[in-house]
Amino acid sequence: MNALLVGADRLGNIPEVLGRFGIRVAAHVSGRDSAHQRKNGRLPSKIDIVILFTDFLGHNVMQSFRQAAQRERIEVVCCRRSGCALQQALGKRFEEPACERCPRFEERAD
Repeated sequence: MNALLVGADRLGNIPEVLGRFGIRVAAHVSGRDSAHQRKNGRLPSKIDIVILFTDFLGHNVMQSFRQAAQRERIEVVCCRRSGCALQQALGKRFEEPACERCPRFEERAD
């Protein structure tokens, strides 16, 4: 699954968290550019999910990307830019695969 990340200048460990859910960063925009506020903006091709980091976005930018995703029937996830917040938001929508090294792996096998 390919994601468009909107917000934040640096991603830090975000790609690692996304990878646990089988999501790849296809594109990232900081949202600072005034062109990102256009109402008729289009999303890049082959995007399956749009992730909005709310603590780094203005209202107009967030609204623009949310509307673009709705027009193209693409799922939108909103959260703060932290690994924990992202993991919680994605965990509500997708099942995180358990790895063999994880203590929860044995619990799920029962």
